[in-house]
Amino acid sequence: MPGNLYIVATPIGNLEDMTHRAIRILGEVDLIAAEDTRHTRKLLTHFGIRTPLTSYYREKEASRASELIDQLLGGADVALVSDAGTPGISDPGAILVKGARQAGIPIIPIPGPSALSAALSCAGLESGSFLFVGFAPPKSSQRKKLLESLSTSDHPLVFYESPHRIGRFIRDAFEILGDRTVLWAREISKKFEEIEETTLEQLVPRITAEKIRGELVVIIHPGDEESPQAQSLEEILIWYRDNSTLSLKDVCRRVAADMGTGRSEIYRQALEIWNKQQ
Repeated sequence: MPGNLYIVATPIGNLEDMTHRAIRILGEVDLIAAEDTRHTRKLLTHFGIRTPLTSYYREKEASRASELIDQLLGGADVALVSDAGTPGISDPGAILVKGARQAGIPIIPIPGPSALSAALSCAGLESGSFLFVGFAPPKSSQRKKLLESLSTSDHPLVFYESPHRIGRFIRDAFEILGDRTVLWAREISKKFEEIEETTLEQLVPRITAEKIRGELVVIIHPGDEESPQAQSLEEILIWYRDNSTLSLKDVCRRVAADMGTGRSEIYRQALEIWNKQQ
């Protein structure tokens, strides 16, 4: 019989968030696959767990997954952990889980801390729906393209972001999406935890002036504007001119994203329509 693959959530900051079940499972399995063995060893030492460790990090995920599946098929019980939170959510784990399922290996989640659920619980989303995007692309051009594709979404957009990229991300989000309500959660469950609802416009000067520390969850709420019901490009542009607070530049970006076309012709027509109003 194959062993069990346990997906074990670990604290994202405060060690008191570690569940009794997670401690028991990590102590009982034959092997723990960790995103960073040095980080996980500190956690295991704190709880007096002496289970052997093996590394399972992004760059070697495919090859290590194959090795672990062989061990699981041989009857070993394996626990997968990431540096913090729940494995497989913007952390290594998907390849191993998929391979284990294809091999008929039981996969057992051990629920626990998650930065995603922690931030959402403080956001006050009455509908309960949201779109989790994870980490945005590191290159600005790709990031802007992604934001444009999401600009008309009716769901709150949930991103993970690192401290050294958060400034560029917020500036791009403000440029593409316009000013929107945003909740950002930093250093969740740690000493300097900060969870605040503000706006993209208010965040731009802050992230320029302050040195941001710690990983972040950013929840960007949908825009308040209605969508145009017009059919032709001219009618759509007139609607935005008369009903939207977006700049001409931002309107062109949004319309181009909605129509899946280039911005040059849209900008030319928009400029004519805006000039007629003056």
